[in-house]
Amino acid sequence: MRKPRRWKRVLIGAFAGCAVLADAGASAAAAAVSSEQLAISTPPAGSSAWVQDHSFGRSLPDPATTSPADAAAFFASLAPTELDRLVKQYPLVVGNYDGAPLDLRYRANRIALADERDAARVRAADKKLDADTRALAVSRANDVDRLLAPGRQILAFDPRGRGLVTEVWGDLADAERVSVVVPGSDADLGHFDQSAEPLRGAAGMARALYAEEQRQAPKTRTAVIAWTGYVTPSGLGPDAATSRLADVAAPRLQRLLAGLKETTRPDAPPALLCHSYGSVVCGTAAPKIPRAAASPSDTSGITDMMVFGSPGMGVQSAGELGGGVHVWATRNPSDWIGNVPFLEVGKLGHGADPTGNGFGAEQISSARAAGHNGYLTDGTDSLHNFAAISLGDYRDVVRAQPNT
Repeated sequence: MRKPRRWKRVLIGAFAGCAVLADAGASAAAAAVSSEQLAISTPPAGSSAWVQDHSFGRSLPDPATTSPADAAAFFASLAPTELDRLVKQYPLVVGNYDGAPLDLRYRANRIALADERDAARVRAADKKLDADTRALAVSRANDVDRLLAPGRQILAFDPRGRGLVTEVWGDLADAERVSVVVPGSDADLGHFDQSAEPLRGAAGMARALYAEEQRQAPKTRTAVIAWTGYVTPSGLGPDAATSRLADVAAPRLQRLLAGLKETTRPDAPPALLCHSYGSVVCGTAAPKIPRAAASPSDTSGITDMMVFGSPGMGVQSAGELGGGVHVWATRNPSDWIGNVPFLEVGKLGHGADPTGNGFGAEQISSARAAGHNGYLTDGTDSLHNFAAISLGDYRDVVRAQPNT
């Protein structure tokens, strides 16, 4: 028993060590002390009371087992007064219910966010708590308060743990094209909006993509979703080297897509932009993403999956991801992730390099992008390509050239 555990520690150290050495801005000490995260796989807070509530004259559908299609049918059957009551009484349940009407979820999440902000402010003012706890409460209140700014559309919010949040740019209900940004490590409520370095946060990436889509196709109705809907690895610790968190995240991503199928009507399935560890999540989810095309020769129903800064997708080739996705991959030469071992030993590692010649992904240029977080910087080939692919303008995509 001791030998396998020792080798597990050695391999984890190798993965984290390579990443740290390659990233001049990372701290080896921080990587060493990064702790494993507790994945969230259960329904949102309030679900127990929800399923026990029979005051509507019928059972409320269990969030843990109800499909988005059945959820959509349930909410469509309710009168406006009943919907208002559910939003006010169970904002966390309604706000996180894939398949529920979009406007209803936005309303519910504003209530849930206000409740969390107010509770955090109470903790911050409680002199019985230690200084660190109060400081964390101040930070939480500020993070949540930013999401309550006018015009923000919060599709999901879960205050548990580090906090999960999903936001929408554009009119999601009316969009012709929908894109979903799936971020990697350290994505959570506290890192969702980053003013100093916006592209390090999911919100900044989504804003940049939405702006580029509008620039390329101003007459096309688009929407972009920043999906921080799973517990991500923290730092470069053990979680970054395994698929444990991705295994829990993948069904949540699949459920999001199933919910969008009920509440949106884009011309093509939502495109996925999978950054860093997010590409592990996308790779894990891919085999169960259905092909919506009417015939094998029809490619309009295939999900475009763009992976960038990827440590691997948990497979050795794109062919293992199923017929429902078309994979596009890129990595710029200055991205430190290229120095992480692309291998899989037991449950450690994430498989082959998606940008490798034998993987089978379509290689696209990321010229002028720099570092691990610079792929959506204005003027880069990668941002241009992500928007073109999301819009379905495949002839406008710049393919990869040597040393780009």
